[in-house]
Amino acid sequence: MRIQYKLSITFVLLLVFGVTAISSYSIVFIRGYLMNQAEEDMKADARQLLVSMQLASYSDRPLPEVLDFIGRDSHYDIRLFSEGGELLASTYRASGEQLSTEHLSDETIHAETAYPATYSSNERFFVIEAWAGEQQTGAPMLLEVSRLKDEIYRPVRTIRWIIYSGMFISIAIILFVSFIFSNYLAKPILALTRASQQIADGDTTHSITLNRTDEFGTLAQSLNRMAARLQEDNQQLKIANNRQKQFYADIAHEIRNPLHTISGALEMLDMDKLSAEQRHKYLKSAQNQTERMNRLFKDMMTLQRSDLDPNFLHVRSFPLHEIMENLEQAYSDQARDKGLRLITKGEPVDALGDPDKIEQVLDNLLSNGIKYTSEGSVTMSWEPVNGKVIISVTDTGIGIQKEYIPKLFDRFFRTDKARSRDSGGTGLGLAVVKSILDAHKIEIEVESRPGDGTTFSFSLPLAGKTSASAAGTV
Repeated sequence: MRIQYKLSITFVLLLVFGVTAISSYSIVFIRGYLMNQAEEDMKADARQLLVSMQLASYSDRPLPEVLDFIGRDSHYDIRLFSEGGELLASTYRASGEQLSTEHLSDETIHAETAYPATYSSNERFFVIEAWAGEQQTGAPMLLEVSRLKDEIYRPVRTIRWIIYSGMFISIAIILFVSFIFSNYLAKPILALTRASQQIADGDTTHSITLNRTDEFGTLAQSLNRMAARLQEDNQQLKIANNRQKQFYADIAHEIRNPLHTISGALEMLDMDKLSAEQRHKYLKSAQNQTERMNRLFKDMMTLQRSDLDPNFLHVRSFPLHEIMENLEQAYSDQARDKGLRLITKGEPVDALGDPDKIEQVLDNLLSNGIKYTSEGSVTMSWEPVNGKVIISVTDTGIGIQKEYIPKLFDRFFRTDKARSRDSGGTGLGLAVVKSILDAHKIEIEVESRPGDGTTFSFSLPLAGKTSASAAGTV
């Protein structure tokens, strides 16, 4: 059953029960009120009739005539009894009814000692008033005034009709209003339900439009934000999934090539008629490919740790110039073999960061600079500026085209895949650089023009008192 119908039925039942209960209580209350009021009125009228009879008793008329005269204009039925309960006179002109009881019972006479007294039967309501008697005889008598209950309750029937008519009209109005109101409440609920189902089915482009300022409007806005967030997350997941697929494909490709080279070298080494020079050549080739695979797995471990390990960095103060000197010594022979000048420029300075990871960053940048520079120089420089030390690695190599720079730090991205692979690169060097500097919350900048070389630069906080505020950003 739809929620609209459930709400309608609930409202109708609650309001119908309420209206019915109020109407029933009103009828019972009015009925009791009329009976109490009739009792008080009959008591007062009985006293008035008794006074009238006392006055009329001074005449010479017999009691039946006096009673007939008194009750002629009265709307009550009147009977006069002796003290013993014997009927002396009666008038029932108002109703045209003749009572079968011609005398009062002993129980009524002796029970009702406090006059005026009241009692009732199934059809009538009675009031008895004591009378000392007429002037001539002075005998005590009882005056009975009665009235049909139907006459007393006659206004109740009219009131009941009015109440029931109003009740049915109210119920009809309630049905109409409850349908409108339940529709007003159910409409946003149904819209939210459909939207949540569509979102659950994967349709995150659906948007809910509810021009309301209540909780439904707030919930609609929350669902819209959730759908937008899910859509954004789905896009990110798709991108991540595509990157992961590409990553695995690149890994497989990167591993397959050196494995083929190593396998081919081993097959050649198994031949008997190889010269010492050829044997050395194949051994060197297998060794180079093994080292290349070691670098690949080392870079992959670094990237994995930077993504998952919260203790990836061990930040402390370290002498930056010593790292530069170590790298200069490590790459001086390689640079000299290519006819390049390896230049370091900077004063002794202490920086704040993870020295091992910063050394790995500079190692990758310096290695790339030497690898892609055929002539000229590769320069490592550092300069303290405003509490920071700006570090740069500049080469005079082939440079990078502008459209390739935004993708430069993607994993396995190469501007010239064949040339880069032939040179022994893993395609992860710059990705490792970016992940380490991201962990330090440091940006790296690239300036390059094809044929004019490339400059990579980043900054580290200086260690010591002057860099205390900057250290907190690492």
